[in-house]
Amino acid sequence: MTEVPGLDPVVRAAVARHVLEVLAEACPGGRADLRGSLAAGTADPYSDIDAVWTVPDDRFGTCVDRAGDLLARVRPLTSLRGDPDTAGTPGRRLLFVAFEGLPPFWRLDLDIAAEPGAAPSDPTVRHPWPPTASALANGVAAVKALHRGDPATAHALLTRAYPRVGLPPHPTGRFPDDLAALTRAALALDPTVGAQAAALTALPLP
Repeated sequence: MTEVPGLDPVVRAAVARHVLEVLAEACPGGRADLRGSLAAGTADPYSDIDAVWTVPDDRFGTCVDRAGDLLARVRPLTSLRGDPDTAGTPGRRLLFVAFEGLPPFWRLDLDIAAEPGAAPSDPTVRHPWPPTASALANGVAAVKALHRGDPATAHALLTRAYPRVGLPPHPTGRFPDDLAALTRAALALDPTVGAQAAALTALPLP
């Protein structure tokens, strides 16, 4: 597996700990835990940060609304998006968070869940995730797959990403060209994703 310079697992672990500390302190009666590969001890240098924040049902809405401000105490945020599949789910929201100064591979996927019980309170803040941002996230995941020696997964990720930016779902398999095409199309549709596009463009390929 080819590694990108600067992927220090010690730095990622420190960020993950800080995230858990900030969230746990912000909501008495709640708890924050790692999950996924970091929790299982199977992470590689490219693994992202997966966490779940379980909160009392009557504070669920408030916690979702405050998530951005709380996480900015860890590091400034470059983006905060919500998973559209959980946007209307009572008692659950999945947020995708990018921190300033960290590799885009190390996105925080934060699942906020209400404790079972009474009907959870409703959030008021929406965290839209436009198709352009979703497509660029697939581009980052494709680069990760390439560094892990899995071009088939990289190709599949780009195949799904292309229609989100108006391209036919037929990447060529020439990954530098395919990623450049994805970035150009995303920026043409939505200039507000410039920082995310620049971060993808800056990633070295194996």
